[in-house]
Amino acid sequence: MYYDLRDMYWWPSMKKEIAIYVSKCLTCAKVKEEHQRPSGLLQKPEIPEWKWENIAMDFITKLPRSSSGHDAIWVIVDRLTKSAHFLAIREDYNMEKLARLYIDEIVAGHGVPTSIISDRDRRFTSRFWQTMQKALGTRLDMSTAYHPQTDGQSERTIQMLEDMLRACVIDFGGSWNIHLPLAEFSYNNSYHSSIRCAPFEALYGRKCRSPILWAEIGDSRLIGPELVQETTDKVVVIKDRLKGARDRQKSYADNRRKPLEFQVGDHVMLKVSPWKGVVRFGKKGKLAPRFVGPFEILERIGSVAYMLELPEELGGVHDTFHVSNLKRCLADANLHVPLNEIKVDKTLRFVEEPLEFMDREVKNLKRSKIPIVKVRWNSKRRPEFTWEREDYIKAKYPRLFENTNVELSG
Repeated sequence: MYYDLRDMYWWPSMKKEIAIYVSKCLTCAKVKEEHQRPSGLLQKPEIPEWKWENIAMDFITKLPRSSSGHDAIWVIVDRLTKSAHFLAIREDYNMEKLARLYIDEIVAGHGVPTSIISDRDRRFTSRFWQTMQKALGTRLDMSTAYHPQTDGQSERTIQMLEDMLRACVIDFGGSWNIHLPLAEFSYNNSYHSSIRCAPFEALYGRKCRSPILWAEIGDSRLIGPELVQETTDKVVVIKDRLKGARDRQKSYADNRRKPLEFQVGDHVMLKVSPWKGVVRFGKKGKLAPRFVGPFEILERIGSVAYMLELPEELGGVHDTFHVSNLKRCLADANLHVPLNEIKVDKTLRFVEEPLEFMDREVKNLKRSKIPIVKVRWNSKRRPEFTWEREDYIKAKYPRLFENTNVELSG
């Protein structure tokens, strides 16, 4: 804009005023992508004081159903010793059954933890789970709905467990639940770089007797005050090793990030993702806004999360966001971005529904024929028509095929 105007006009502080004008443009704030480092420096949770006092948990779902009916795994990790339990469950277990399993396997074996880090799975956000943990005196530390990196410990453990189960199924065959106990044994007896020993050794103060370590452990090593002192000293060493590993991780992460803070009352733009919800043959809905808002900050949650005042159109969206999902808004706060043009679901994705299909055709491939339909979407930016697979549309939107007389055209 400056180079277009300077050939015909000039005034004092012209370039600066043009830059300010563009920065306050609400349309530009909605559509322009940011080319800066992600916001928010790495925030580290406190190092646990003792074993199994601070844990992290998550679920592995959508597994093949085993002979015992299990199709999911509950992964629970101690944040100090990195030792883990892998519990085979069914995805449709109710909270009472999960709570009983938690009491039998975790509380009975390790005591009641002081805090639990998890994502915002519907089971963890349920009133039953929160009420039970409150009664036990356990604090629930959940990640924000759109920034799940808080739960990195269990996510990394899940990645390792999935790799181990894949290898077992490929090499030995059979169902995954047959190999799950051995996978837990192997994980807990494998060297962990952050604590510089195996989780079993960190938990019990000695190495596990296994096929690669057949040495007998004498009675003098198992009883007496020496064992207590040795275990206490080992915990101190592990905490020092964890601090060094976490400091290295923070320095690596912060090199690629920038600090950004807001104050209560500031107005920010919220990042969203365009999404149609079906497989598309043609153009995707990429021309939707990248940001919506502005929204006022009501409260600061922790160091890098903020609670926003969302309008009624976003009533089903969780109102707390990580700073990396926000952008400072310099436009007039009284100018509000209308949200009636778009429909945003709980994951901050645009949902555009089909209104009707206009035509039918058959797409001829080498060895098959695929029926496709021309769909008219409810986009309010402009009329939008796309060709979609008929079986996909019919399965997801059967109402479109009621009382229709459109004939095949090819």
